[in-house]
Amino acid sequence: MWQLDVRTTTSAPQLGLWHGRGPVTVYATYASLPVIAEAHEGAYGLPMDVFDLVVVDEAHRTSGSAGKAWADVHRQEVIPAMRRLYMTATPRVWMERAPRSRAQEREQEEARRLAEEERREREEAEAEGRLYVSRPRWDRLPKELACSMDDVRVFGPVVYELSLGSAISRGLLAKYQIVVAELTDPVVTPQRLNSEERYEEQLRGQRLAATQTALLETMAAYGLRTTITFHHRTMEAEAFAAGLEQVAARLHAVDPGRHPERVWSGWLCGEHEGSHRQSVLAEFGRRAGRAVLSNCRVLGEGVDIRATDSVALIDPKGSAVDIVQAIGRALRQKPGEGKMATLIVPVFLVPGEKPEDMLSSNSYRPLVRVLAGLRAHDEKAVEMLAIPQANQKRVVDPSRPVGQQPEEGEEESRLLLRFATPRDPALIAKWISYQVINTERQDWRRGAEAAYRYRQREGDLDVPYEHVEEAGAFPLGRWLSDQRRAYRAGTMTGERAAELEGLGVVWDTADQGFEANLGAARAYHDLHGTLAAPRGAAIMDVQVGQWLTNVRRPGGLGKDPVRAERRAAQLAAIDPDWNPAERGWTVDWQRHYAYLAQLLAEGARPAAVVPGVTRHGDDVGRWLAAQRRNWDRLNTEQQRRLGELGVKKASRARKAAAKTTTASGPRAGGTAFQKGLEALQQYVAREGGIPGRAVVERLPDGTEHRTGIWISNQKTRRDRLDTTQLAALADLGIDWATT
Repeated sequence: MWQLDVRTTTSAPQLGLWHGRGPVTVYATYASLPVIAEAHEGAYGLPMDVFDLVVVDEAHRTSGSAGKAWADVHRQEVIPAMRRLYMTATPRVWMERAPRSRAQEREQEEARRLAEEERREREEAEAEGRLYVSRPRWDRLPKELACSMDDVRVFGPVVYELSLGSAISRGLLAKYQIVVAELTDPVVTPQRLNSEERYEEQLRGQRLAATQTALLETMAAYGLRTTITFHHRTMEAEAFAAGLEQVAARLHAVDPGRHPERVWSGWLCGEHEGSHRQSVLAEFGRRAGRAVLSNCRVLGEGVDIRATDSVALIDPKGSAVDIVQAIGRALRQKPGEGKMATLIVPVFLVPGEKPEDMLSSNSYRPLVRVLAGLRAHDEKAVEMLAIPQANQKRVVDPSRPVGQQPEEGEEESRLLLRFATPRDPALIAKWISYQVINTERQDWRRGAEAAYRYRQREGDLDVPYEHVEEAGAFPLGRWLSDQRRAYRAGTMTGERAAELEGLGVVWDTADQGFEANLGAARAYHDLHGTLAAPRGAAIMDVQVGQWLTNVRRPGGLGKDPVRAERRAAQLAAIDPDWNPAERGWTVDWQRHYAYLAQLLAEGARPAAVVPGVTRHGDDVGRWLAAQRRNWDRLNTEQQRRLGELGVKKASRARKAAAKTTTASGPRAGGTAFQKGLEALQQYVAREGGIPGRAVVERLPDGTEHRTGIWISNQKTRRDRLDTTQLAALADLGIDWATT
């Protein structure tokens, strides 16, 4: 900031003194929230105004406990703002696990009681000005005391979403593959890694040495040049980097054609100074040969780093967010570059373990964790792995995509899952379905219960795509869309399909697509106040203008008359004028009329809406002038609607008056009047009111006009003004011109 000549401070009074009234853009870390809050309090008589917009980046960091310091950004009384915009690549949804026993139920009830008691004590302390210290407690956080990113009461509705899969298909992010580095070590076995021995330093060191070799072998096998490794302990990140050169030298001695003699290695942790981080990152970025950068909780997010072709989860114990943030380091590319990023996951096998033992093996737990984390952010890619491939050999090359082949004309979207040894694709599909997909059973049950409650309340399951149930803040509309997709793909069990059909779910894919587009149309109406969208309009990644054009056409709502009537009613519920052709006018006319009504509802007068006054990029003033000029061409309903807004037919007397003028005084007077009228129009368009006597307006030709005095002069000689001139003044809001 200092290098950019941006003023910085940690003093609330200084911030209020500099920018208390704005306009200003304040950049702050979450740790600086107390300074922002104090500046708004104005304890020193210099309070800041309410923010027009607060942008909360990496918003998942503000989820979790509602009582933590960073959650203050949600509290209007602490950080007042007109609007909040939350942005994240890894949304976090907090769910309270259902109790499995009466003891757990009592435990949760006690946790709620203590949390409520603590909340009251904190409020009392704040009211009395005392410092409140919360009690140390390891109880699970009740759902109602958590800030979950699916809670619209805290984070608001989703206004735009770009999934990981969509970003990859557009070429914004690189495609990626998962390489499973399978290690068989007589010392480091899955039994030891899953026992109490896993905490012993000796075993951890042996595991680290094995993964060093596995990483370098994998880099050689796939031609990888730069890799970032992720660790959960600082000492292991340091040890991994320190010993890598020796391992590289040993591998080079065995096979110099496959392994270089030297491999650059470095490491970073959160305790390193900023200057040291910059130095290490710069050195990593300059390397032309193979380079490995190890880190512990420092390169997950918020750090700018060169593009790398691979990441390795040496110790994949993080959350889904941590896993996706790590993968994101390799997904960066120039748009359309066509890069293939690689995620390396080491797994230790039991000596003698065969590929067909995969279903019953516990060796692949690290891979399960990674796939489960990915499924939260690239659901389609992971679930495609669970669909058996048809018409394919039983044993496939491990470097080929796994999953159902795309239809003709569809883009390849399968995830590359590479094993060191050939695998039966049906076996892989069954393993992923069992180990990854079925772990979502509890979430599915939660969705089915939300669907049941909705049907009991509304009588049907015609749920808008963007609908979120208040109870539990469950995104029911999106969940039902996911179920229809699973049904169409053939991954839904018969039991689940029967249960949803019993609730009244319709599987028709056309209805599913219509609902998704209807949600986009509803979002467009919320923003623009009309469904008269131009053909090129888009929102929520949907070409809503073209879609509305299509459904307005004969038969555009479907051949089934019952379905078409239902869909028309859904559109009319959003905007009764969604199909202007039925009224006898165009979409363009309807859109400008809606914008004019909005301007007038906000306080503008018809006379002030002159050419150049725009809304959402449309020149409403020019359109209004054309309506007044061509009044007789409008149908009765159009004239009625405009009349209700106070719009009148334009006077046609000006041309006749111009013909009767001579080349002497009257014509010169008319020219002077026109100049004054232009100055008045310019002022009204800019200011929205009538100028005072002292106002001097500068015209486009550079001349100045005493507009205020000119109005007074016209009033004095109003008995000499013709009807056209009086009408023009009245249209601009001059009251005496109407008498």
